[in-house]
Amino acid sequence: MKTIEPVNQITKYVKDGMSVMVGGFMGCGTPEAFIDELLKANIKDLTIICNDAGYPNKGVGKLIVNGQVSHLIASHIGLNPEAGKRMGEGTMKVTLVPQGTLAEQIRAAGAGLGGILTPTGVGTIVEEGKKVINVDGKPYLLEKALHADIALIYATASDQYGNLIHEKTTRNFNPVMALAAKKVIALTRTIKPIDPNCITTPHVLVNHLMKEGN
Repeated sequence: MKTIEPVNQITKYVKDGMSVMVGGFMGCGTPEAFIDELLKANIKDLTIICNDAGYPNKGVGKLIVNGQVSHLIASHIGLNPEAGKRMGEGTMKVTLVPQGTLAEQIRAAGAGLGGILTPTGVGTIVEEGKKVINVDGKPYLLEKALHADIALIYATASDQYGNLIHEKTTRNFNPVMALAAKKVIALTRTIKPIDPNCITTPHVLVNHLMKEGN
């Protein structure tokens, strides 16, 4: 059985300068309570790896607005004007990655691979500074596996052991990120018995479990 820790304990594990994966898609499936605690603690110089920049008042966007993110690795930032502003000013580094490539880089880290080969971005600005490998006459970019110090993930439900299920859109990036970080901290909406056939993230991947409202 896993100990259910209070949400405010998240600041024991996330420190200045860390690389942090955050699950979700446009704020859906993002562990908002964790974001709020990091906001209150003003933990800074974070490298955030996620699908997008959130909104100014939702998801990782709140950390960006508060100046706590030094480097954002994401697929798009258009939902958060502050992200574009900081990128233009040079006050926040932004690495834009095609969404499928981003997901595969994270998956590769979890699978113990050095990286992936993808045709996406060949012949474009995405190719700059990267190794091009020819396979059967076709060029591919070598995209290195993407790791993080910590993954902050959200679950629809957890059982008492820390097995998680992610329903619908909340499944975006959460399960794959649980494989790619040194430490995984999960926020669950509820705790209840779970059919083993429905588990999307097994308990062995979850280091710390917290519950919304605690």
